[in-house]
Amino acid sequence: MIRRKTALRPLALAAAAALILGACGAAEDGGEGGGAAGAGQAGGEGLLLGTLLPQTGSLSQLGPPEIAGVDLAVQEINEAGGVLGSDVRVSHKDSSDADNAQVATQSVTELLSEGVSAIIGAASSQVTLNVIDDVVGSETLMVSPANTSATLSGYSPFFFRTAPPDTVQGDVLGNLIVSDGNANLGILVFNEDYGTGLRDVVKSTVEEAGGTVTYGNPGQEFDPTEQNFSTIVGNALATQPDAIAIIAFTTQTPLIIQELVNQGFDMSKAYFVDGNLQNFGDDFDPGTLEGAQGTQPGVFPSEEFRNRLREIDPDLKDFNYAAESYDATMLVALAAVRGGGVDGPTIQENLAAVSGAEGGTKCTGLEECAQLLGDGEQIDYEAVSGIGPFNEDNDPSAANIGIYRFDGENNNSFQRVEYGEVK
Repeated sequence: MIRRKTALRPLALAAAAALILGACGAAEDGGEGGGAAGAGQAGGEGLLLGTLLPQTGSLSQLGPPEIAGVDLAVQEINEAGGVLGSDVRVSHKDSSDADNAQVATQSVTELLSEGVSAIIGAASSQVTLNVIDDVVGSETLMVSPANTSATLSGYSPFFFRTAPPDTVQGDVLGNLIVSDGNANLGILVFNEDYGTGLRDVVKSTVEEAGGTVTYGNPGQEFDPTEQNFSTIVGNALATQPDAIAIIAFTTQTPLIIQELVNQGFDMSKAYFVDGNLQNFGDDFDPGTLEGAQGTQPGVFPSEEFRNRLREIDPDLKDFNYAAESYDATMLVALAAVRGGGVDGPTIQENLAAVSGAEGGTKCTGLEECAQLLGDGEQIDYEAVSGIGPFNEDNDPSAANIGIYRFDGENNNSFQRVEYGEVK
């Protein structure tokens, strides 16, 4: 386990907490919202955020809650007076997925040309890896609310994330599988950085607990574009696993589920991960997934927070990574307040400190936290997602992993949470 490390330094520009009340709504998809933001960026304009979140592609189900989380934070920030006296603006762009890499590349080009100081995104670790060098090379901050690949830990001083690396989710999932009495595990995993990284942690955890991974070891991954899983599932079931972990996205998962059912697997022994944990409902016959389980970084949002999100998006049904997106936006705004500027380097220099990495008084929301900064105090922003302060790799030092179970209607519900430190 990592112990939290701190590096004390003077508080920057307490006067930066001065705020002017000026509420403004969030942006529509693909455009800019709000009024002009505070001082500190070229041309006298203020904090302009970009999002690189999935509006299309294999992770498009994550887009609405993530975008709602950003827009809710922006609305509340502006209702509290904005950043450095002016409203925050946000420009939403599509990330799509790794199979449509050109979409994210074009979106990043547009966001950088608009002069954003920070990009909230991407959701897919592979998408982030495809574009991160262009983003951080321009000294633009990138804060992902959903990336979990261990490859991204410490990747750049300008990359942070409010979701924990797979070392936390993989450890919780592996222990859940073993504690359920499953000694032999088959893993159906796609050959993408997210999939193989999470697989490696689950495999290590299961084996350390005395279990065996019968299928899904290195060299037994499937192509992310695979459409026929008959042979793959057959090969996995031939190893006689007690349980199957499905590590994939939502484009592949329904096909995998149907093939497992066709070949007679007991789906109550199936385990899902954040990339495919969703409500399947009428996609399958009632009872198909009853008893299956899955893990999702973060805690299930409170009813009060879900209601606030629904005021932004009344059609919202899923809430995956909404809290992490909200926290990412709040932390960026607070870092700008603490540093007294809205440029990327200033925000980067202050982001860990406002997360509580240097200790400080706990606070929630921009108004309360900015007041403390204005009084010359250190702050420890209490994240809605429950993550710990950023560590030296710019990862959360600790995080919650929710455990979910499917009912007879093929929908999942939150059961409990496991809290883990980053190894």
